[in-house]
Amino acid sequence: MKKKRLLMRSIILIALIGALGYTLYTNFFVSKEKVKVGSAAPDFQLVDLEGNQHQLSDYKGKGVFLNFWGTWCEPCEREMPYMENQYEYYKNQGVEVLAVNIAESNVAVQSFVNRHDLSFPILLDKDRQVLNAYGVGPLPTTFLINPEGEVVHITSGSLTERMVRDFMEQIKP
Repeated sequence: MKKKRLLMRSIILIALIGALGYTLYTNFFVSKEKVKVGSAAPDFQLVDLEGNQHQLSDYKGKGVFLNFWGTWCEPCEREMPYMENQYEYYKNQGVEVLAVNIAESNVAVQSFVNRHDLSFPILLDKDRQVLNAYGVGPLPTTFLINPEGEVVHITSGSLTERMVRDFMEQIKP
């Protein structure tokens, strides 16, 4: 009986050490950048604040300004008015903005959208699957996707209005 208990404890300890080792390895030694410039943008499907489904592949033929953000993120808040201004200009020229909010409540996101009077689609990544698929680190992070669905530029940090305009010009069909 004592040997059986010791054996079970040893097995559990070995499993825990293995899990800890795997976690440390993946966090420190495996590259988190899953999407690179030149690669095809991973397809995804998310719901917006109105409950409408948006799938990235549905925007093929358009340039996509894919922005990951949070309501608590000051640099995100600074760049949103610039994105809105340029979206108003470029939306009729084949450029779409998809702003992916990361794991926040609908109430917080809707309040933010109302405060900034945003008209582009706000997508909700409640379980962070798209964030993880794209290997996003700090927020905000923006991926520029050309009309063929290829990532042509990745940038992290706050954008100026000129940068947003130049990026939209770069992905315009």
